[in-house]
Amino acid sequence: MTDHPLPFRDPQLSFSRRTDDLLGRLTLDERIAMLHQFAPAVERLGVGPFRTGQEALHGVAWMGPATVFPQAVGLGATWNDDLVRRIGEAVGDEVRAKRAQDDRVGLNVWAPTVNLLRHPLWGRGEEGYSEDPALTSAIAVAYTRGLRGDDPRYWRTAPVLKHWLAHNNETDRDTASSSVRPRVLHEYDLRAFRDAVRAGAVAGVMPAYNLVNGRPNHVSPLLEQQLRSWTDQPLVVCSDAGAPSNLVDSEHYFDTHEEATAASLKAGVDSFTDHGTDSTVMTGRIRDALAKGLIDESDIDRAVRRLLALRFALGEFDPELDPYAKVDALDTEEHRALALEAAEQAVVLLKNDGLLPLEPTPGRTVAVVGLLGDACKLDWYSGTLMHRSTPLDGIRERYGAENVLFAEGVDRVRLKSSDGWLRAPAADGAADAEARGAEGALDPALLAGRTDLPPLTCGEAATELALVDWGDGVLTLRTDEGLYLSVADDGYVRASADEPGGWVVQETFRLEAVEGHDGGHRLLHMGTGGYVSVAADGAKVAVSGEKISRDDATVFALETVEYGADAVARAAAAADTVIVVAGNDPHINGRETEDRTTLALPAQQDRLWRAAHAANPRTVLVLTSAYPYAVTDAAEALPALLWTAHGGQAAGTALARVIAGDLSPAGRLPQTWYASDDDLPGLFDYDIIGSRQTYLYFDGTPLYPFGHGLGYADFTYSALRAEVDGERVRVSLTVTNDGGCAADEVAQVYVREAVPVRPDRPMEPGTAGGRRLGRQLPAGSVPSDLPRLKLAAHRRVHLAPGAAVQIQFDLAVEQLGHWSVAHGRWAVEPGRYEVLAAASSADIRLTATVAVDGTARGPRPVFSRGLEAADYDWQRGTEIVDRAKTEGDSVAPASATEVGQLIYRACDFGEGVTGLTFLVSGEGCIDVSGGGLGMAIQYPDTGGPYEYRAIEVDAAPRGVVPELCVGLSGTVRLARIDVIQAEESA
Repeated sequence: MTDHPLPFRDPQLSFSRRTDDLLGRLTLDERIAMLHQFAPAVERLGVGPFRTGQEALHGVAWMGPATVFPQAVGLGATWNDDLVRRIGEAVGDEVRAKRAQDDRVGLNVWAPTVNLLRHPLWGRGEEGYSEDPALTSAIAVAYTRGLRGDDPRYWRTAPVLKHWLAHNNETDRDTASSSVRPRVLHEYDLRAFRDAVRAGAVAGVMPAYNLVNGRPNHVSPLLEQQLRSWTDQPLVVCSDAGAPSNLVDSEHYFDTHEEATAASLKAGVDSFTDHGTDSTVMTGRIRDALAKGLIDESDIDRAVRRLLALRFALGEFDPELDPYAKVDALDTEEHRALALEAAEQAVVLLKNDGLLPLEPTPGRTVAVVGLLGDACKLDWYSGTLMHRSTPLDGIRERYGAENVLFAEGVDRVRLKSSDGWLRAPAADGAADAEARGAEGALDPALLAGRTDLPPLTCGEAATELALVDWGDGVLTLRTDEGLYLSVADDGYVRASADEPGGWVVQETFRLEAVEGHDGGHRLLHMGTGGYVSVAADGAKVAVSGEKISRDDATVFALETVEYGADAVARAAAAADTVIVVAGNDPHINGRETEDRTTLALPAQQDRLWRAAHAANPRTVLVLTSAYPYAVTDAAEALPALLWTAHGGQAAGTALARVIAGDLSPAGRLPQTWYASDDDLPGLFDYDIIGSRQTYLYFDGTPLYPFGHGLGYADFTYSALRAEVDGERVRVSLTVTNDGGCAADEVAQVYVREAVPVRPDRPMEPGTAGGRRLGRQLPAGSVPSDLPRLKLAAHRRVHLAPGAAVQIQFDLAVEQLGHWSVAHGRWAVEPGRYEVLAAASSADIRLTATVAVDGTARGPRPVFSRGLEAADYDWQRGTEIVDRAKTEGDSVAPASATEVGQLIYRACDFGEGVTGLTFLVSGEGCIDVSGGGLGMAIQYPDTGGPYEYRAIEVDAAPRGVVPELCVGLSGTVRLARIDVIQAEESA
């Protein structure tokens, strides 16, 4: 017997030694068990159970009451790194406090989401920070540092970044492939993850459901080639829920689950989130993969070692030394104040013709109108509110309830069938149920609707319902008691829900006109796809699990008792000023699993602001939403517009304080607000360069530009200086508050090449060297389609009236560069670059120029390096696909019936080339032209998409070819082109 602890229990040893010791003591079955999200205890060693994954995007989610901060996109709108770090600290503390109350709460938090807001119709835009990689990185670094904590040894929580990689569509999200060219990959998508990982406060990543370049993210070689090259920390990769099974079930990428699981493990996935808390399915697949020789024990050990290292860092084995072990800060006064500060800083003033601020004065009346006027909306990743402030609450508190009018603007309707009016019976003393999710749930998707209330019936007395059309004809119906019509698992329709919600929303319907029935409608339940039928036992949409068909639906006559626009007009006419609050419900028409279809404000809400403005020109429109809207008419007609994301528990108070002028708004847009759907590329077009997406490339005129935001004070920028100092660019500028009130300003620094190319569209064949634009580029030195400008740094500062501050920025020279497809590396070409001091991406105040010395890299060295097909300069009608299931890219036509085109510029073939080799699979034709070449190469089927063949052709290109044009047709997959030199063919 000995009193000495086992080495893994010895806090004097390094985490690495302790991890290795514990790993060596585990049996094979114990190690395999640790690879599931819910790892069981190893009681013989005194090791407890462990779970990966605790949602904490903007507060502790899914585990009951917690402080609710603004949505992530709202945190991005603050442009305030320090604030977001403090929020991260508060959320981390609340995770610890909740863990002390409930051991189901995990310390491995799945947050933040760093997917870039490339496309404003993406359903999960509310979860990201910005369309810009620099701003996203800065906010993510701040949040993860707060979550991680400052202790050099122990972590407060262990943040996991979501979702790796290039994931911006909910439509077909588990089967769609994002075609991401190398420049977009390195300059855009990877950067959002890279900077946060390099900052040292990230514990891992979660791969996304989608595929990138034809290969599922859960078997991406980039996990090892890129992610784990950025740090020496043992990063943990946690699969998304159900994604390991998707590799076979929906993606059909592998034939068997054993193959898929083995490939994921070898690619770098460590923790498998699949089949809920039942680990037997995944651990069984791992055992089978091992038995078949698809993996060996070293693959298992590598993953378990990383998971154990995470657990040591979280203090699991040293509770007496863990500085966060006794944290109990939940719903503290400091956290409540922080939630208010965050909500205030997230408000963006889009337009102001002098109507704001609206100072509360005796006798001044304010009308609050609109569907979100008295709402405090939560999203899928929110916690349960402990405090709640709606815009109406905030305005009443600030202006006095006696001075505030309210009209929600719902259409009040009644529904009548042949058996009478649709009605919600009295509950007969049924106890009020706790709000959905209030008790906490590991998987809130499993929370069921109430069945303790009677279903709707038809009779002589009607229940008047508040009807809201959230767009595309998607309706909610609510009683005067505030209960939404909802469907529970038994298929009956009840007035039972406090708010729309759930993984499958059960509170949305659609009215369908019935031919042959004047004014008759069927009522379709969106969640089940069943139609409402009213029988003797009540209204239902399904019987014994079978949804009711349209032929069996009850036909209703819709009677409108009052139009919401009329109520809004009355309230507006009776007030001095009108505040219209419009926006979205985060569970409807744009959320996880559902993309938006349009930038337009829903028609019902559009009618409301128009009615208010017609009755009272002093109308302010407040957009409370997770997304941008194309409100061009409102922007032109109304004197003031504001936007804020759903602001959490203090949203209403914050909005009222901004409107009243208690503080000057200084939020800035984290993404471009486009003027029209016509400005948008396709949802699945991930080539932001080729399709001119985001402020980096967009050539049109946005409704409001990236970085835009007004305040109640004017600021002057002066004394901009920039100089290169080795590998750094030192920048300084002075900002002065010229206004009459204290206010924040967000100083933004952008960079670009000194003579930027501004093409109306990406350069097309026949424009080599930029000649169409009147600018001769050195052969192959700089791409013709670099960003118009790109954010390099920002700082939010607070200044008293008349005060000035000098702000200094320390930039890396590499921030001036781009990914060179010609040379396969990051490149900062010698030349002159502009450093721009700006109040937004469209409001440049000052410009300085710096020079970078060095030698230009020159044209594409095809003679020595060959040509990777995916390293094109321009393309049309192609997509990047997987060369093999493990690694590599090829290019294929996007359509089997059309020719895909590729352009490679400034290709240096040197001297002595006698032929070219094309590495291809599939079958079809390759057309090659340029530099004296003109050939069509037709070849037969190689035997499959992964069966490659080298096809040699005689060709003698010489020197630098300005443009090598390649056309692809059929099922061709082109991997690369190599040269045949004279001595090789001798």
